Amino acid sequence: MVIIGGITRLTGSGLSITEWKVVTGTIPPLNDQQWQQEFEKYKQIPQYQQVNSYFELADFKRIYFWEYIHRLIGRLIGMFFLIPFIYFLLKKKISKQLLPRLLGMFLLGAIQGAVGWYMVSSGLSENIRVSHLRLALHLGMAFITFGYIFYVLLLEIYPQDNLTQNYSSKKPLFPFILLLLIFAQIIMGAFVAGTHAGYIYNTWPKMEGQWIPDAIPFGWQKDGVGSLINNIVTVQFLHRYLAYLIVILIVGWWYLQKRNYPAFDKRVRVSSMLLTIVMLQAALGIFTLLAHVPVWMGVMHQAMAFVLFASAIYLTFINRYKTN
Repeated sequence: MVIIGGITRLTGSGLSITEWKVVTGTIPPLNDQQWQQEFEKYKQIPQYQQVNSYFELADFKRIYFWEYIHRLIGRLIGMFFLIPFIYFLLKKKISKQLLPRLLGMFLLGAIQGAVGWYMVSSGLSENIRVSHLRLALHLGMAFITFGYIFYVLLLEIYPQDNLTQNYSSKKPLFPFILLLLIFAQIIMGAFVAGTHAGYIYNTWPKMEGQWIPDAIPFGWQKDGVGSLINNIVTVQFLHRYLAYLIVILIVGWWYLQKRNYPAFDKRVRVSSMLLTIVMLQAALGIFTLLAHVPVWMGVMHQAMAFVLFASAIYLTFINRYKTN
């Protein structure tokens, strides 16, 4: 779902289906007449009129494919959850502890579907693409849903009855702060994607020869706080420097864990894993920028963000409970 969603965004396919039909939308156009009807609907929106007016039916089919697959996978995930859930509920195989967590998953999934349409609708009337703010909301909800599922999974892998409280009575706050920073960085990444800020300043480490581009203070003078999420130069700048901060913090945390605990300790091993992943993600982000954001690299960068996010959740979890 994450990979197809990234391809849908980077290929500009997200507005190809202009209606939200929860049930009947499962069936794609099956003949030339139906394809032409869908194409005519697409011709009514600004993206076609201002950007893709040269499209032939074959071009439309190409972008329609990615959006259709993205929505279809969303429906399949819902059915993959709902059918076994009802079966095991009727068989009384779901514990009282797990039931509200599963209901929470379903609710988050339903909200995510609605947010997806809310995002798409922002590009159907006046804009040539979806609102970057709604894109960030959609991606943020995806990470929240994913993170919640992963956390429940950890509770199932390490049942609470078998978990003891943290190694010491004082739980370290840093892993949770780090998790919040990574989530903030993900939202900044959505702003970069939504504003197409990755297609400018394709140099590193400086931004076209400057550590702080002149456009940043100019944007602040013009838009104030709004420039932090709307000015494409500022958005890319914040995404870069928040990445540096996160890398530095993870390196520092890894060093402290390595110095204070034996190498086989789970806290050291998970910290080393997190360090490896954040270095790979940072390198991938740099190469994606230098290469002017090819689709496959942009998709890999987004997918790796989920791996990094999951690792940060796991770090938080093992520092809350003793799981050895």
